[in-house]
Amino acid sequence: MVDFFSYLYRIQNKLGNSLSHLDGLPALGLRLYLVPVFWMAGSSKMASFAATAEWFGNSDWGLGLPFPTVLAFLATATELLGAGLLLLGLATRWIAIPLAITMLVAALSVHWQFGWQAIADASAPFANARVAESVDKLTAARSLLEAHGNYDWLTSSGNIVILNNGIEFAATYFLMLLALMVLGGGRYFSADYWIRRKFVPRIAKP
Repeated sequence: MVDFFSYLYRIQNKLGNSLSHLDGLPALGLRLYLVPVFWMAGSSKMASFAATAEWFGNSDWGLGLPFPTVLAFLATATELLGAGLLLLGLATRWIAIPLAITMLVAALSVHWQFGWQAIADASAPFANARVAESVDKLTAARSLLEAHGNYDWLTSSGNIVILNNGIEFAATYFLMLLALMVLGGGRYFSADYWIRRKFVPRIAKP
């Protein structure tokens, strides 16, 4: 039995060594996935910056944070700059830090109260009371639309759902950014790799 597991371990190592030149692809995939996420978030904040700052500071219907204009500016700049740097694979580990902090703050201050799920689904794991209550609301909405609207047309691009606004997306992006802190920009497909290759020739990885 020990020999069998040793054999499997050796095979695993050989497979890993044979794929070593592809180890930049996971980092590239993470970066390219996150680029539009942060670009859209930053662009949206910038397009309505006054409203964003007001939401950051208002304690009645917003986040109630101190220095809302400063924090709104920092969040917007971090997301826009972060999208650009992730696209290039430049200073990947450095920019992943403020982006991860932004996601952590968003998860705790905006989404935490709603639980895990981003889209309400009572049959999925981590469904809370708010999600359970959404079932009747969604059923009622579907009934109204079927009776008084063109339901087939309304659902032709996808099912109608209820946004729960939980931490799911923010937590997922946070974990992806943690991975980039370890992986860096990735071999071959990042500016980090080529800059480091030029200035530290013996170290190929970023």
